[in-house]
Amino acid sequence: MFTYLYLLIDFFVILIPLFFTFHKRLNFFRNYPPFFISTFVVGAVFVVWDVYFTNLGYWGFNPNYLTGVNLFSLPIEEVLFFFCIPYACVFSYHVLETIYPISDSDNLKKFNYLFSFVLFVLGLIFIEKHYTSITFIALSIVLLIAPLFINLKMFYRAYGILLIPFLITNGLLTGSFIEDQVVWYNDNYNLGIRILTIPVEDVFYGMLLILLNVIIYEKLRDSVFKR
Repeated sequence: MFTYLYLLIDFFVILIPLFFTFHKRLNFFRNYPPFFISTFVVGAVFVVWDVYFTNLGYWGFNPNYLTGVNLFSLPIEEVLFFFCIPYACVFSYHVLETIYPISDSDNLKKFNYLFSFVLFVLGLIFIEKHYTSITFIALSIVLLIAPLFINLKMFYRAYGILLIPFLITNGLLTGSFIEDQVVWYNDNYNLGIRILTIPVEDVFYGMLLILLNVIIYEKLRDSVFKR
């Protein structure tokens, strides 16, 4: 019954954004070149990370919820995740930016630097928890340079809104609303703190994934592909 659950999650994550991609007020399809380049670059990094951690047993996948098709030694559903999630999130960012633009905030930039510092310190404190440390330190570095490329207030607003569907999607993947987990985590390599069934690190992992996509997407859109 649930053999295609992960694939269905990928499909429904991207369904509404695809439906509105060609809306005349949004015209997100016009930004396909910078989007696809950013998604390919960031996705490649995350797939390599994913393969490495999977092989080490830091996390893994329940075959009962998968099609059994693999790519780069990962379930095809997991590889698609790195396209579907960024598509939905960058599209949502584009919608907010287009319809409800806001100016950046100096106070938010100060908070961002403090947040980056705290993440970096926590990453060092929990250096033996590899999922925690790598995620926190990588995010701290990207947050540090993010103000050079994007409107931070726009990004934080978008990600704050996206946390709602994130909790639903990741909740399903980690077993919050179903009998078993689609994706399991070895708590020896994370803090063991869960939001429902979601490792708290996933919130920051997702933030890193989307932030990198947005930075590269905006940089390309406003320079190389500027209309």
